[in-house]
Amino acid sequence: MEAPAFKKKQTILIVDDSAMNRALLADMIGDEYEILEAENGLRAIGQMQALGTGISLVLLDIVMPEMDGFDVLAVMNRHGWIKDIPVIMVSSESASTYIERAYELGVTDFISRPFDANIVRRRVLNTTMLYAKQKALIGMVADQIYEREKGNSLMVAILSHIVEFRNGESGLHVLHVSAMTELLLNHIIQKTDRYQITPSDISLIAMASSLHDIGKISIPDEVLNKPGRLTDEEFDLMKKHTVIGAEMLDDLPTYRDEPLVRLAYQITRWHHERYDGRGYPDGLVGDDIPIAAQVVALADVYDALTSKRVYKDAYSHETAIQMIMDGECGAFNPFLLECLAEVADDVQEELKVASFSDHTDREIGKIVDKVVRPDATSSRTLELLDYERMKYRFFASMSNEIQYEFTLDPPMLTVSDWGKSQLDLDEIILDPLNDERLRSAFGGEILDATVEALHATTPENPVVEHDLQVMVNGEPRWFHSTSRAIWSDDEEPVYHGSIGKLVDITESHERLIDLQYKASHDALTGLLNHASARQAIIDRMEVSPEGNFVFMILDLDFFKEANDTRGHQFGDEVLRHFSRRLLASVRDRDIVARVGGDEFLICLVDCHTEPEPLVDRVFRSITGEYEGFELSVSMGVACTVGGEYGYDELFRNADAALYDMKRGGRGGYVFSDMTTLEDGKSVLSAIDGSEPDEKE
Repeated sequence: MEAPAFKKKQTILIVDDSAMNRALLADMIGDEYEILEAENGLRAIGQMQALGTGISLVLLDIVMPEMDGFDVLAVMNRHGWIKDIPVIMVSSESASTYIERAYELGVTDFISRPFDANIVRRRVLNTTMLYAKQKALIGMVADQIYEREKGNSLMVAILSHIVEFRNGESGLHVLHVSAMTELLLNHIIQKTDRYQITPSDISLIAMASSLHDIGKISIPDEVLNKPGRLTDEEFDLMKKHTVIGAEMLDDLPTYRDEPLVRLAYQITRWHHERYDGRGYPDGLVGDDIPIAAQVVALADVYDALTSKRVYKDAYSHETAIQMIMDGECGAFNPFLLECLAEVADDVQEELKVASFSDHTDREIGKIVDKVVRPDATSSRTLELLDYERMKYRFFASMSNEIQYEFTLDPPMLTVSDWGKSQLDLDEIILDPLNDERLRSAFGGEILDATVEALHATTPENPVVEHDLQVMVNGEPRWFHSTSRAIWSDDEEPVYHGSIGKLVDITESHERLIDLQYKASHDALTGLLNHASARQAIIDRMEVSPEGNFVFMILDLDFFKEANDTRGHQFGDEVLRHFSRRLLASVRDRDIVARVGGDEFLICLVDCHTEPEPLVDRVFRSITGEYEGFELSVSMGVACTVGGEYGYDELFRNADAALYDMKRGGRGGYVFSDMTTLEDGKSVLSAIDGSEPDEKE
C-alpha cells in the first residue's frame, strides 16, 4: 500500500501593526494555511526577501510604523515580487483614493474593515487558487518551450559532433568554442557598444558557433586526420572547408534567411580570417570580418591549443594564452585580445563543464523566461530559486559560518541562524549601519570601512576580503570576511547591496601568530633572533633617519664552564636569567636579541644623551652572579649620530670592538672609534670599562 501524499500548506503573511488584528485574521483563515506575521512593513519585506515565492499570499494593512503598506507595495514593484506574490489589502481606510492607489500598485483585492470571516476566507481561497493555476499554466508552457528549444539545440549538437567525430577531436570542442564565445561576447558588451550586440545576439552566435567546422564533413579522412604536417596541396584542400560549409548553409531550401543561419554562414566562412588580412578564404582585413567570426576564431584557436590532436599534445592554459597574445597563432583584433586577457581566469573555469546539456540548459532557460514571462521571472526559475534558498539555509545552519545578505532598498541585513546565535543578533536587522548591537559586535569603524569598500567595487571586481576581529559571546575572535557586492545589469550599474560570509579563523590566526613569533624569536630565551633584530633596527633607522643609535654586542664570559661543571640545564637557566636582566636594563623601545650561543645584541634607539653613561649603566645592571655563577660580560660598543652609519657598519664595528675587548682582558666594555675604520678593523678609543689584565 502506497503512503498517502501530504500536500504542503501554502504560506500566508499577515502584515499589521496590531497583534489583535493579526490574530483575528489568522483565526478567520483557518488551519489549512501556514501563517507568518509581521508587525510593520520592514519586517514584511524581510520575510519576503528570505522566503521569496515561498509566500503564497500577503494580507497587508496600510497604516503602520517604520514602513506603511503603500511603501511595501512600492518595494515589491521595484523588485518584481508583486507579479508572483499576490497581495490583498486589508484596511479600515475605505476612501476611494486609497483603494485606487492600492490597485495601481498591483494589489489583487481590497477588503475593508469591519469584515466578515466568510468573505475573508473565500477571497483568500480564490486568490491562492488563481495564482496556483497561473503558476501551473506558466510551468506547462515553459516546459513545452524548454523541450522544443532543447530539441533544436540537440540537433545542432549532434550535427556538430558528427563533424568532430570524423575529425578525431574531443567531443567537447564544439561546447568549449560555444562557451568561450558566449563569455567573450558578454565581456565585450560590458566594455563597448561599437559592435551593437544584444543579449539575444549572444545566444544566437553561441549556438551558431557550433557549426563553424561543418564544412569539414567534405574533407577526406586521410587529410583531416593526418598526424604529420600537411603538404601545400593538402592544406589548400583543408582550407576549402570554410567555403564548403558556408555554401551548405547558403543552399538550404528553407530558413536560409533566419538570423541563426545568417550568423552561422558568417562564422563558418570567415572564422579563419585574420585581423591583418592574412587569413582565408577571402583575406578580409580588420573589422571587415564580422565580429561573430572574429570571436569564434579566437575561441577556436584557444581550444585547439589546449586540446590534444593527432598531430600535437595539449598546451597549458597559460601557454595557450601567451601564444595567442604573442601573435604565434595569427593576428587578432587588439580589443579582443584585451578582453581575452581580462577573462582568462574565467575561461579556464567555464571550460571545466562536462556536457553539452549543462551548458545549453542555461541558454534555454533564458529563452524560456523571455518568451513565457517577458517582464518577470519564469515559474521554473522561481522554483529553482526557492530550492537554492532552501539549500542556502540548510548549509548555512551546518557550516558554522556567519552568512548574511544586505540590501540598500530597504536598508536591511539578514543573518544566518548560526550567525545570529553567535553574535546575539536578530535574524533581520533594520537600518543595520546604525544598529548598536551590530556596531558593537564588529566595531563601528570596521563596519563603515567594509561598507565603503563594497561601494567602491565594480561589477567586474565585486569581491572584498579581509580579516577582522568580532565579539562572539563576549570574547574576541578572528574571522575571514568574504563579501560580494551586488550590482544591477543596467547600462550604468547600480549598487544594490551585498552577500557574504565570515569564517572563524581564530585557531589558524593564533597558529599563524605563534609561527610568526617562533620564526622571529629565540626559542630558549624569548628574545628576538638575530635576523629579526636586524630587520627591526633597520626599520627604526628608516623611521628616524637622523636618529642616534648605540649598538652593543656582548658575550657571557666563561659560560662554557657553567655547562661543563653544572650541566646544560643549568646553562640554559643562566641564559634565560641573563636575558631577563638584559630586558630589564633597557627601555621598552630598545631592541634586545640573542645572536647565538652566549652572544647577545642590544640597540639603544633614539638616544639624546652621551652614550658612555648609558652603556655603563647597562653594563653594571647585567653583571653580578646567578646561583653562585659569576655573570662576567665582555661588550663591544659602536655608535652612530644623525644616521651617519647603517646597521652593517654598526654591527661590524661593535663586533670588532668586542674582539679587541676579549683579546685585551675580559669583563668590561670598549667603544669602537668609527671615524678610523680601516678594512673592517677598529682602533679603540680611550673609553674603556675593563680592569687591567695583570698578564699584560
